[in-house]
Amino acid sequence: MNSTSENIEQAVRAYNENEEYDVLFSGVIKVSGMEDPSTEAAYGHANRSEQVANRATTRFGIASGCKIFTAVAICQLVEQGKLAFDTKLSECSDVSFPKFDPSITVHHLLTHSSGVPDYFDEEVMDDFEELWRERPTYGMTEVSHFLPLFAEQSMKFAPGERFAYNNSGYILLGLIVENVSGLKFRDYVETHIFKSCGMTDSGYFRMDRLPERTALGYIDSEDGWKTNIFSLPVVGGPDGGAFTTAGDLDKFWNALLGYQLLSESLTQKLLSPQITEDENTAYGYGIWIGMNGKHVRCRYIMGFDPGVSMVSRVYADSGLRVHVLANIDGAAWQVAADVGASIRESK
Repeated sequence: MNSTSENIEQAVRAYNENEEYDVLFSGVIKVSGMEDPSTEAAYGHANRSEQVANRATTRFGIASGCKIFTAVAICQLVEQGKLAFDTKLSECSDVSFPKFDPSITVHHLLTHSSGVPDYFDEEVMDDFEELWRERPTYGMTEVSHFLPLFAEQSMKFAPGERFAYNNSGYILLGLIVENVSGLKFRDYVETHIFKSCGMTDSGYFRMDRLPERTALGYIDSEDGWKTNIFSLPVVGGPDGGAFTTAGDLDKFWNALLGYQLLSESLTQKLLSPQITEDENTAYGYGIWIGMNGKHVRCRYIMGFDPGVSMVSRVYADSGLRVHVLANIDGAAWQVAADVGASIRESK
């Protein structure tokens, strides 16, 4: 029977030896939630120029992995009676969207089924960097700064018609949080989620003002490694861009699953399938759900940006948690899947 440490090593070795991947794994892996003590392992460098190694306490960008924070914020406002899932966008936003369907609700936005135009439409675009070649990334500092990218465009489809992953929908949810709570979005999340969970190493840090122990995101270009500072907005928001550690992610899951952030009923609603992407994948509120027929196999958050790759997965049957945070492109998914599968097989 392999130990958890051996399972992690095997998964990283398999990634490094896979001909499909031309760079070595760089990041942190944490496994917890089982009877065994948590296990952590770090690989590669947080700063390649200075040869600073990644450590278990290194902070990483998590891209869209932080959509869950936006969803929790909305659910907290619902719980406070300041909002409802069937509240229409026009009723909780002080911005007018003349080309949007007036029937769009908070539920539609949370479940990527609103049909609003996406400023980065993953159905037709695959290069996130293209967005910023004509727009300075350092100017994207407020949630409202994203509105010119999509607010005047036409709907993609009628609200509720289907699932289509949508970053603009979460920008709109961030605006709703600001309008309803009276706080800036980042201030709300840092106060009512990060602080409540004890996530002292997490935040929406500026790319040009990163705190200690923060990994730089790296892109393997034709001319060698470069950082992602010009590839992403200078500071994150409701659709992505927060920084955290594997340990803080574990704290977040503890608080969420322990009903410290939301009541049990609202937590279960957030974690339950609200819409289906395909026969094996559903989506709750800000969270992906792996399905085996009608049975929930696992719940997870994930994020992928230039120089950013992360997956944080909780298995429903065992409580096993696997967090993989990487500061290179596309490294987290396969490693997380291999770690989870090998541990479950060995138990």
